[in-house]
Order: sequence, then structure tokens, then C-alpha cells
Amino acid sequence: MFTDTKKEIRYIMFALLIIALYLSPLFILQENAHIRVHDNLDSNLAWYKVLANSSQMFGEVETVVPQIINGVPRNAFGTEYSIIVWLYAFFPTMIAYGISQTLTRVVAFIGMYLLLKKHFLPGEKWTFFQIGTSLAFALTPFWPSGMLSTLGMPLALWAFLNIRKGVGTKKDYLVLTLIPFYASIVLGFFFFLSAMGTLWLVDVVRGKGWNPRFLLSIVYMTIIFMLVEYRLVYSFLFSTELNSRDEYFHAYLPFWRSVRLTFKNYVLGHTHVMTVHGLFILPITLIALYFVYIKKQWKQEKLFVFLFLLNFLLSLWYAFWFYEGWLPLTKVFHFMDTFNFARYHFLRPLVIYAGFALALKIISLQGLSWANLAKGFVILQIFLLFLFNDEIIYHKKPTVKQFYAEELFAEIKEHIGQEPKNYRVASIGIHPAISQYNGFYTLDTYNNFYPLTYKHQFRKIIEPELAKNKTIRKYFDQWGGRCYIFTDQLGKRYMIKKDSRRKLTNLQLNTAVFNEMGGKYILSALPIKTPEKIQLTLDKVFESESSAWKIYLYKTLENTGGINR
Repeated sequence: MFTDTKKEIRYIMFALLIIALYLSPLFILQENAHIRVHDNLDSNLAWYKVLANSSQMFGEVETVVPQIINGVPRNAFGTEYSIIVWLYAFFPTMIAYGISQTLTRVVAFIGMYLLLKKHFLPGEKWTFFQIGTSLAFALTPFWPSGMLSTLGMPLALWAFLNIRKGVGTKKDYLVLTLIPFYASIVLGFFFFLSAMGTLWLVDVVRGKGWNPRFLLSIVYMTIIFMLVEYRLVYSFLFSTELNSRDEYFHAYLPFWRSVRLTFKNYVLGHTHVMTVHGLFILPITLIALYFVYIKKQWKQEKLFVFLFLLNFLLSLWYAFWFYEGWLPLTKVFHFMDTFNFARYHFLRPLVIYAGFALALKIISLQGLSWANLAKGFVILQIFLLFLFNDEIIYHKKPTVKQFYAEELFAEIKEHIGQEPKNYRVASIGIHPAISQYNGFYTLDTYNNFYPLTYKHQFRKIIEPELAKNKTIRKYFDQWGGRCYIFTDQLGKRYMIKKDSRRKLTNLQLNTAVFNEMGGKYILSALPIKTPEKIQLTLDKVFESESSAWKIYLYKTLENTGGINR
């Protein structure tokens, strides 16, 4: 007969085995694995490689990395004190990716388990729900380059609550010290730390004392983040050059569209913090709320009720951050456009899964059949999350090997026969990250932070196409993070596979400006009809079995012989 401790260990080992099974395709398939493209293959993974190869890992704050847009600011790549940067510097891409996924999910599991066991759902009778909920939380399809920015919140909250209760030890401060090296303050912890500050203030107002240790622990973690993210701090406080975020425009939704977005986010979540809670977790929490209501247990279950309300309020805040009613304030306070305060909804994974655990407890207390139902919902949620494994969700997308097409791009590079630093390329119908990953110097890019002057200069190349299409014009002008060769015909489609039979017709680009900026070649996923009208000539067509793309290499007729600055 197992003791409670042995049962707990058995559950934990089983949960870790499930996590290992979930991650196994990454290590077994490696480059043949299917993983997320959006904000992953199309950007971050290429950035890590570009930075590692740039010799500017420790570059000064004013340094530029020349491979992208004739010199993208080194600060656009983030801090060199982030562990994820070094994973990609030391290991091949998919080994680094697998290690990062493993580290994040294991810490997420441990953090949620410690939080529930110590603070939210204490007691040996709840072991199954503590471990089951923690496992489900660890399997959520989080944004890969966010690291512990959201999935590390339960562990940080566990440490803060220990300190708040006066039982904090060295291990709690160690947690607060280490997390900033594998998380981002703008992608989660700014909002988490401000929430902790609010909790401290509420304690003071309610007469619980000033609790200086709790306050200083919040300040301490904030300082660690500021030191780790010193490049971000410098750019925000001291950089005087306007960047692409200075034209970011968010207050555009009418009232009823904001209302609709509130409920959409509440039920479906957001791509960067996917919780997959709509099918099982949401019904369970609603059932638990019903029991609280009919039994008048508002006081006994005040934590559950608080999390339930907070979850909805975070969706409300997210949606109404885009409400056009903010416009008068954004004109006065420019930082409201340059900093995305909507990301308070990044707290939702923590809130939803902690609330899920409490809902399971409430339902279990209604009788044996309800307790069995609650256990069943935990198992169903874990099974559902398994179905959201990247290998399943993205099986119709290119594999990592097919996406980056290293063999094909090596052939293109060899055909051109020049040092990549001596010419510039741009892409049509594929992400420029592919060229960047393969060592080409690109005029196009996907970066959230680059000089505004460059955005305006690049716009001249695509101005004729933007004039034809309101969607891509607004997309570029009001954000511009994707500094791409947009076309009216393709719109916001940048993954045209080699089996496409389409052609680019009536393409209008200002290739004179392209030439002036050093552009010499365009890598197009589709053939261009009458390219000579825009001073281009087809050089050669490239295709390989290991590539998802067929590349039509076009060369400018106005040969500047190199970089024309």
C-alpha cells in the first residue's frame, strides 16, 4: 500500500514522464520536426543565429548588426544575459529549441505545483488536482521565445507569497534572482511585478502593515530585471532616435468590436499566451461558480471568486486597450502607443489554471460522483493539450529543415559568387528571416525595433503596391514591424510554397530606391510577369526536395556594383 508521500512521488514522476513524451518529437525529429512559424521560425530563431554570428553579442548599446537593414541596432536583439541567447550560440537550432522547451515546461510544472500545494490548494487530499493541474499548465502551447515570461509566474508567485507570509528563505530569493535570466520583463514580468506591487499596497490599505520584506523583494526582482535588460532600459530612457514603434497605433476599435474582442479573448485566449481553456476549464469553473452561488460560499471561496473575476477583467482590459476612446490620451502621452499595456492579459495563464485547481476542489466537495467528474476533467484537459502539440497542430506547415532550406540557399549563395556583405537581398512571398538565417544581408526584416528613418526609406520601395491595398498600407504604416516587400496581389501572405502556380502580375516596385539602398537581388517565391518593367531580370530558378520553396532569383538591371550609401 502506497503512503501519501509515495503516491505524490509516483504522480510527480508520471507527470514528468508525460512532459518528456510531449517533448520527444523535438529531440527525435529535430530539423524534421514541425514547430510554430509565427513569431518563431519567421523571426526569433533567425535573430538568435544572426546575433551569434555577428560578433556583437556584447556590442555596445550604440552598436549595429550590419546583416539586417544596413545596420539594425544591437539593442533590437535584446540582452546577452538571457540564457536563451546562449543556448542558440552553443547548440544547433533544434537542440537549443528542445532544451529551451524542456527547461520552460519543467519549471512551469514545478512552479505551479509548489504554488498550489503551499498557498492555493494545500492538503494531501488534493494531490491529484495539484499535480494534474500543474501538468496541464506545463503543457500549454506557450510562445517559445517568451521562455518563463508567463510560465515562470507561478514559481515567482510562490516565492513572493512565502516572503509575504514571513516564511521566506534563501531559496525564494534565489528564484527571484534566477528567473530574470530566462524571462522578459516586457513580455510578462512588468505586469506581474506591478500586480505584486498592487498586492502589497492592498495589504497596507487593509491595515496588514507595511511588510518591508515583501516590498523589498518586489524591488529586488525589479532591479535584477533592469540589470539584465539594461539594453531595453537604455533604449527606453536615453535613446533619442525615433524608432518604428513611434508609429505604432493601437486605439482603433469601435466600442462594440472591443466588446466582441473581450469575449473572444475570454473564451479563446491569445496566440502568445494560449491556455486552451475554452472546452473543459471554462465549463468547470462556471459549474464551480454555480455551486458557490447556490451555497452562498462567497467568503469561503473568495480566492476562487477573485480569480474568476480577474480572468474576465484581464480580457476586458486587453480588448479595450484597442478601443478608439484612448485616442485623445495617446496624443498627449506618447508612451501609451510605444508600450503595449494590453499585455496585462499575459497574467491569464496563471490565473486560469490556478482558478481551475480551485474549481476542481469545489466540485469534488459536492460528492463522490462530482469528485470523479473533476478528475475526469483533469485527464481530458491534459489529453486535449496533447492534441495541441506542435507536431500535430503544424503538421501541414513546413518542417524546420524545409522552412530554412539551407541546402537551397547555399546553392543560391554559391551561384551569386560574392561575399554576402557586398550586396543586399529582399524577399517576396517568403519571410526574410529565411535569408537572414542563411547568412544573407537583407534590406527587409521582421523587427519590432528599428530606426524610423529606415522604415520611411524602405516604404518608398513598396509605395506603389501599398497605394493599391488599404490592408497592407495600414499594416505597414500603423505598425511596420514586418518591413517586407508587400504586394497588392499577395497581401499578408508570406509563405508561398513551391507547388503554387500563381504569378505576380502588374508588380510595381521602386527598384531605383532598392538599388540606392544596396539592393541587388530579389528572392521571389513566385515568377514575376514582365520583370523588366521594374528594372529586374530573372537570373536563375532554384528548387530542391528539402526545401518548401521554389526561389526565382531576380537581379536589378541597374547594377551599382555593391552598396550605394
